[in-house]
Amino acid sequence: MDRGSGLNILYASTLDRMGIPRSSLYPSKAPFYGIILGKEVVPLRRIHLSITFSQPDNFYKESLTFEVVDFPNIYHALLGQPCFAKFMAIPNYTYMKLKMLGPKGVIIVKGSFE
Repeated sequence: MDRGSGLNILYASTLDRMGIPRSSLYPSKAPFYGIILGKEVVPLRRIHLSITFSQPDNFYKESLTFEVVDFPNIYHALLGQPCFAKFMAIPNYTYMKLKMLGPKGVIIVKGSFE
C-alpha cells in the first residue's frame, strides 16, 4: 500500500511468476519518478488485471491498471491511490490493514510485517 503513489505498480518478476505472457502488456504512457530516489523509471508496459479482495461470501472485484517495471524489489506489487479510489478503500498503515465496503459488510485485508 502506498498512499502517496498515483500509480499501481506490478513488478515484472511477479508477472512472470503469475504465468502472464508479456505479450499481454500494452504500451505505457510515460516515465515516472519517486520509486528510485532521484531517477526516472521507464515502465516496460501496462496491464489490466482483475483484482478481488476477501472471501467468496463477501468480496469486491474490480479491474485495475498496473505499470509493469523491471527492477528488483521486495514487493510483488504496490497499490496506490487509483486502487484505493476504485475500491473506495481506506488504508491503515499502523495496523497494516486495508478496509473497504463489500456487499455483506466490511472487508478487511490484513498485511504482514514479513
